Amino acid sequence: MSKLILLRHGQSLWNLENRFTGWRDIPLTEKGIAEAKFAGKLMKKNNIKIDLIFSSVLQRANDTATFALKQMDLDYLWNDNDLKMIRDQSLNERDYGYLVGLNKQETADKYGKEQVHIWRRSFDISPPGGESLKEVLARVEPYYNKFIEPEIKNHKNILIVAHGNSLRATMIRVGLYKPDEISQIELPTGSPFVINFEKNKVIDVEYLS
Repeated sequence: MSKLILLRHGQSLWNLENRFTGWRDIPLTEKGIAEAKFAGKLMKKNNIKIDLIFSSVLQRANDTATFALKQMDLDYLWNDNDLKMIRDQSLNERDYGYLVGLNKQETADKYGKEQVHIWRRSFDISPPGGESLKEVLARVEPYYNKFIEPEIKNHKNILIVAHGNSLRATMIRVGLYKPDEISQIELPTGSPFVINFEKNKVIDVEYLS
């Protein structure tokens, strides 16, 4: 058996300010740091073993991984290079294009709540100048196939620390949801979601508590 743990980064400053973040490198808030630490405590409490970490190149995801690992008493392995975190922009958040930096409520007031909901939640419609979730999946899927799936087949426990949309794309890739279902899925910040595999097939899933 192997495990794939999906962890959305803790609250960032722009999450707090209700702004579209995308690829902008925004730090965690104090609450976000606390969420990352709590995620680590949950993984330690549930005896989760980590063999390899994948993350986006963005600070909020990298820092979430760092704070979580310290709570699991695994940071010493990281420092000795026995535990590696591989960073790649394929796992970055969805690029929200011209919406990046804008307040979500103000954007809804300007363009209409329904239009903004389409930009945020539809599978194949992009926000102005940005990516659709379909396009996020198009970069996440080949990366997963090449680098992550072989480790799962090799019975490794993998932690992916990334973002709401790149993790939703991962959920589609492993077969948990279809594209027309994913709009209803909201991943909480700092809450580890565990996918258990047997012979490379998903056998069950759970949020740690």
